[in-house]
Amino acid sequence: MDKRFIDIIQLIQQSRSNAIRAVNTELINLYWNVGVYVKQKLSVAEWGDKTVNELADFIQKNNPELKGFSRAGLYRMVQFYETYTQTKFVAPLVRQIQNTDSQKNKIVSPAVRQFQPQDIKNTLLAELSWTHHLTIFSRCKTEEEREFYLRMAIKEKYTKRELDRQISASLFERVMLGNAKLSSSPRELNTDITNPFKDSYVFEFLNLPDPHSESDLQKGLIKQMKNFILELGSDFIFIDEQYKVQVGNRDFYIDLLFYHRDLQCLIAFELKADEFQPEHLGQLNFYLEALDRNAKKKHENPSIGILLCKGKENEVVEFALSRSLSPAMVAEYQTQLPNKKLLQQKLHEIFENSNTENI
Repeated sequence: MDKRFIDIIQLIQQSRSNAIRAVNTELINLYWNVGVYVKQKLSVAEWGDKTVNELADFIQKNNPELKGFSRAGLYRMVQFYETYTQTKFVAPLVRQIQNTDSQKNKIVSPAVRQFQPQDIKNTLLAELSWTHHLTIFSRCKTEEEREFYLRMAIKEKYTKRELDRQISASLFERVMLGNAKLSSSPRELNTDITNPFKDSYVFEFLNLPDPHSESDLQKGLIKQMKNFILELGSDFIFIDEQYKVQVGNRDFYIDLLFYHRDLQCLIAFELKADEFQPEHLGQLNFYLEALDRNAKKKHENPSIGILLCKGKENEVVEFALSRSLSPAMVAEYQTQLPNKKLLQQKLHEIFENSNTENI
């Protein structure tokens, strides 16, 4: 490309990107208000299911170029409104609009009151496409789960396909479990709902045989780095494999080394193709000390270690970590998509135990 014209190309691309976002914002706002309108008509029994069918037919007949306004599409817009109208990031705005409308309507005869559109353009909802929304509110069952995927999809810029994969891989449950079991040092660095550390990682994209070696796992992750970063999060920057640290006259090699932009620290991954053993943690702590002394820059936070094992026994992990001062965690990896119900059960048990301890 001729370097003289790069600035112009960037201006064009930025303008096109802004235009696409603006169109999407208007569409989401439109679908919300169609949902509000239809819901209000149905709630006061002014409309029934037959009327919704007639509306869909009317739009199709008079405006065939408009897509998405079938009977099913209209009810999805109603579901969209019903799903989010009481959420904490939308409800205050809706109440404000309703109070303003109420004041206006006091001096207007009920017979001539008109529908007042709501403006949700400045909410989280307007930052995602309609296909993203359909995926989230059709597949997620709780408000917490929906908000989690909303924020993650915005933060990580998931495509619709990537979002589908993350829900299938139970990202919400795994991050929540990771937060609950995270040792104190990493937790102090980041308390956001989108915490980058998980209790388990899913590598179904590797198609690894069982059994497999640590070398097979490492080579697979390097080869599939794009999918690996999707599983880790976009703030992880890959530095090197078999990263060399020198201590005394000996060389040691860290399996995978990353840098995390948000946490501003090095992240060392040690891979174990078998079940967690307490001695694994000593090796990882040794690597973290070497990184902090010889590789970490002054402005960076202490390095964090993640021991990635084929399996682990929670009580053994708890004992091993109880006296560890290093910011380290033990996670397991799976080569198949996890059992979502089982993860939900584990999460429920952790919350129940936590509530019992606080009583």
